[in-house]
Amino acid sequence: MHDDRRLVEGRLKRVLDERIRPAVYPHSVPLDIAVWNAPGEPVPVAEGLAAEPEPTAAGSRWGAPWGTSWFRVTGTVPPEWAGRTVEAILDLGFDENMPGFQCEGLVYRPDGTPVKGLNPRNQWVRIAAPAEGGEEVRLHIEAASNPVILDYHPFLPTQLGDKETAGTAPQYRLERMDLAVFDETVWQLVIDLEVLGELMQELPEDSGRRHEILRAVDRALDAVDLQDVNGTAAAARAELEAVLAAPAHDSAHRVSAVGHAHIDSAWLWPLRETVRKVARTTSNMTALLEDEPDFVFAMSQAQQWAWIKEHRPEVWAKVKKAVADGRFVPTGGMWVESDTNMPGSEAMARQFVHGKRFFLDEFGVENDEAWLPDTFGFAAGLPQIIKAAGAKWLLTQKISWSQTNKFPHHTFQWEGIDGTRIFTHFPPVDTYNCAMKGSEIAHAARNFKDKGVARHSLAPTGWGDGGGGTTREMIAKAARLRNLEGSATVQWETPAAFFEKAEAEYPNAPVWVGELYLELHRATLTSQAGTKQGNRRSEHLLREAELWAATAAVRAGFPYPYEELDRIWKTVLLHQFHDILPGSSIAWVHREARATYAAVAAELNGIIGAAQQALAGDGGRTLVFNSAPHPRAGVAAGGAGMPVAAGQSAIAARADGGFVLDNGLLRVEIDARGLVVSVYDIAAGRETVAPGHAANLPQLHADFPNMWDAWDVDEFYRNSVTDLTDAEEVVPGEGASVRVGRRFGASRMTQVLTLAPGERRLDIDTEVDWHETEKFLKLAFPLDVHAERYASETQFGHFHRPTHTNTSWEAAKFEACNHRFVHVEEPGWGVALVNDSTYGHDVTRAVRDADAGTTTTVRVSLLRAPRFPDPETDQGVHRFRHALTPGADVLDAVREGYRINLPERRVTGSGAEVAPLVAVDDDAVVVTAVKLADDGSGDVIVRFHEARGGRARARLTFGFEVGSLAVTDLLERPLDGTSAPERDGAVVSVALRPFELVTLRAGRA
Repeated sequence: MHDDRRLVEGRLKRVLDERIRPAVYPHSVPLDIAVWNAPGEPVPVAEGLAAEPEPTAAGSRWGAPWGTSWFRVTGTVPPEWAGRTVEAILDLGFDENMPGFQCEGLVYRPDGTPVKGLNPRNQWVRIAAPAEGGEEVRLHIEAASNPVILDYHPFLPTQLGDKETAGTAPQYRLERMDLAVFDETVWQLVIDLEVLGELMQELPEDSGRRHEILRAVDRALDAVDLQDVNGTAAAARAELEAVLAAPAHDSAHRVSAVGHAHIDSAWLWPLRETVRKVARTTSNMTALLEDEPDFVFAMSQAQQWAWIKEHRPEVWAKVKKAVADGRFVPTGGMWVESDTNMPGSEAMARQFVHGKRFFLDEFGVENDEAWLPDTFGFAAGLPQIIKAAGAKWLLTQKISWSQTNKFPHHTFQWEGIDGTRIFTHFPPVDTYNCAMKGSEIAHAARNFKDKGVARHSLAPTGWGDGGGGTTREMIAKAARLRNLEGSATVQWETPAAFFEKAEAEYPNAPVWVGELYLELHRATLTSQAGTKQGNRRSEHLLREAELWAATAAVRAGFPYPYEELDRIWKTVLLHQFHDILPGSSIAWVHREARATYAAVAAELNGIIGAAQQALAGDGGRTLVFNSAPHPRAGVAAGGAGMPVAAGQSAIAARADGGFVLDNGLLRVEIDARGLVVSVYDIAAGRETVAPGHAANLPQLHADFPNMWDAWDVDEFYRNSVTDLTDAEEVVPGEGASVRVGRRFGASRMTQVLTLAPGERRLDIDTEVDWHETEKFLKLAFPLDVHAERYASETQFGHFHRPTHTNTSWEAAKFEACNHRFVHVEEPGWGVALVNDSTYGHDVTRAVRDADAGTTTTVRVSLLRAPRFPDPETDQGVHRFRHALTPGADVLDAVREGYRINLPERRVTGSGAEVAPLVAVDDDAVVVTAVKLADDGSGDVIVRFHEARGGRARARLTFGFEVGSLAVTDLLERPLDGTSAPERDGAVVSVALRPFELVTLRAGRA
C-alpha cells in the first residue's frame, strides 16, 4: 500500500501540472499592448490613464527599479466564445515567489474605476460570465517594477534598496497578456484534487480515510482523458464527490479563517509603495467579497486605511461599502503594527489612541483586539496599555519563530507588570500567510498546545508581507474543508467572533507572566542607530511640545496646536512600524526616516520655543524650563524658574597617568587608556567598578549571523571580542571633564567624560565615526554588584530579568531591550546606567578570581554593520549620551533617565516663575503626559503611573481651578464604574497599585 500511495501521489502531481491546470484556460487570444513609462515617482491615476502609450509586445523588457509603467491592453472577445466565461490573463513577468516581493499591478477601467490587483498568484481579471461574443476590452494597468531584493539564500548586499543607487536597467520581461476562456469545471477539479492530495499526505499511513482518498483520486485520474481534459473533468469530479462529502468528526479541531493580508508599512519597499500595495490588495479583497458570500476580510493598521482614504478615493468608496456590510473588518486598533519593545510609554499608548479613534470616527467600530502577527516580541508593559485603550485580546504569531524554547501555549492569559491580564492567542498554523493548504490546517490541529481543554484556533489567510491578500483558490479550499473527514473544520469568521468563542470555551486559560521575548531578531534593538535616535528624540520632543503648549494655553492664551501635534504624532507612530524602528528595512526607508525625524524635530522645537516664549514674556532674565517629571536644580517639574547653584567639580592629574574627577559626591579615576578604573561613592564609602576591571570599555565583536543580517545577532558573536584599549589622546576637556580619542579599523571614537557639580553621575558623551563591516560595537561597565536580577525600563514601569542562565529561557535572553535605564542593585545600594537613545544591552555575571564575589557587567549596544537589506547600515557619524549613576535606587534611575533625555531649556524673559499645571508630591508617581484633550474642549489631560513597583499614595495639585474631574481610558473617555479620586479644590489624592497607569481629565472651572 505504501508503494501504491507513492504511485498515486506521483501520478497526481504530473497530471495536475502538465494536463489539468493548463486546461483551466483551454482557449486564448493575445491582447494588443501599449505602454507609457512614468518619469520619476508615480503619477496620479488620471495622469496615467490620459498618457499616450507606445506599442509593445509580450517578451519585451520593461521596468527600471522602482519605476511605474502604465500598460494599456485592448482586444475583442471572439464571437465563438459566446456563452463562455472569459478572463484576461495579465502576466507582468511574475516568477513563482510570494506576491509582494516583485513587480505588481493595479488594473483600472478606462473611467478610472479600480478593478483588482495583479501579482504572481492573482493574474486574472473577469471580463464576462457568460460572454456574448464581440465585447470590446480595454484595461489599464498601473505596473510597479519593484525590484526583487529578498532572495533568501544567500542574503547578498544590493544597491537596489534605494532608487538613488538602483540604476535604470529593466527588471522584468513582459509575459502573457491574453483573453482566455475560463473553464470553471476544470478549475474546480484542480481544487478538489489539491485538497484531497494535501489531506492524504497528512493522514497516517495506516489510516482507512487515507486509503479511501487514495482510491478516489486514482479513480478520478482514470476518468480524465488526457487529450480531452475539459470534456472529462465533470466525470472526474463525480469520482471525488463521496470522499469530499464525508463529514468531519465532532471532535475535530476548529479553525476560524480570517481573510488577511499582513502588509508591512515599509520593509523591502518605501512608504510610498506601501500606499499602492494597500490599494492593490484592498481592490482585490472588495472584488472577492462581492463574489464570495461567506468570505470575511480583516485589515489592521489605521495608517493604511488613512492612506487609501487620502490617496485612492475610488478604492476607499468600495472599502467603506464593504465595511458597512460587515465583511471588511477593521482590526487591531493601532495606528500601525508597531514594534512593542522600543516605543516609549506615551508612544505605545498613542498607537492605540490614534488607531482606535480612526476606526471609531470613520466606521463607528470599536476594536477589542490588538492584532500584531509579525512584531518581534512583546514588552511586559503592554497588557495594561491594551486594557487602558478599551481592548481585551491580543493576537500574534511571531513567537513561533523562537529558536531555543517552544512556547508552551497557544491560548493563554498574558499578565503584565501591573498584574493586568490579556486573553492572548498564537495561531498554531504558525503563519500569518495561511494559504489553506492541507499541510497548514493539519499542522494547526497537531500543533495546538491546548488540546483537551480548547479546540478553536485562528488562521490569518492570505498573502501578506508585501500584500496580495486572500485568493479565490484559498476560499475554494476553505469551502471543502468546512466539514471534511480527516481534517480540522474551517469557517470564515471575524477576529472578534473567534476570540468570543475561544474565551468562552477556555475560561481558566493558563497564565504567562512577563515579557513575551522573541528568541530571534535581537539585533533589531541596535540596527540603524539613526532611526532609533530619531524615534527617541521625537518622543521626548512631543512630550515637551504638549506640556508647554498646554501650559501656555492655560497660563497665557497660547493657541494649542491640535492639528500639528496630531499630524506629528501620526508621523512618529508610523515610523515605529516593526520594520522601520527595528532597522530592518531597505536603505531608502531609513534615508527618508532620517530626513523625516529632522523635520519633526524642527517643527516641534518651533512649537516648544513659541510656547515657552509666551510663558516667559518679555525681558532680559534667563528662565530655566524643566520638562522632566521631577524637580531639577531648584526648578519644579513641568515649570520654569531660576536654577540653584550646584557647587563645584575638580580635575587633577592621576599619578599613574590619566585624571581624577571629584565633586564631593563621586570621585572618578580615568587611567592613561581613557578607561574608568574607579567610581567611588563618597557618602556610601563604596566602589562602583569591579576590582581589576575597567568601565566605559569599548568592545568590538565580529557579527555575521546565520541568517537575517539586520535582524539577528547570534550567541556565538561572543566567542571573540577585541577590547579597544588603545587611546590616541586622553586630555582634559572643558570643566571637570576628560576627552578620550581612539582609532580602530577604519573608524574613530571620541568620548567626553564629565562629572557635573552637585550630581551623583558620570556623564559619557560618545561620538563614533563608524566605517566597519559586519561588526558589533558595545560599551562595557563591569560593576562591583552582586545581583541575581536587574531592572530595565519598559512602558509605564520596569521589568526584571535574571543575570544568570539557569535555564534555556534565561540563556536565550542574551540581548534585551531597555528604554532609558538599566538598574542593578544589592539591598541598599545600586547602580543605574542611563542613555539618551540606545535600546539593546546585555547583562552578565562572573565570579572574580580574588574572592567569592561576583561581577555584574552591563554592556550597552552602540552600533552594528550588517550589509542586508541596507549595505551601508550605520556608516557615518553617531553621537550617544550615557550616564553612570552610583548609589541609585530604581527611582533615581527613572529620574536620571528622564533628565538625560529632557535637557533643560533656557529662555530669556521677564524672569517670573512659571508654575506647573500639575505637581506631584511623590517621586514614585511619574507624570508621562500633560496635554489638552484631543476633542478641543480645553480640558487638561494628565497621565501618570506608579514607577517604583510598589504601592503609592500621592497628591496631585493642579495649577488652575478645577471644575469637572474624571478617570478616563487612553482615548480620554470616562471609565464606566470608576469614580473620580478624592479632591479638595485643586488637590487630588490618589492611591496606586504597583505600576498602575491612570489618566485624569480635568475640566477648567
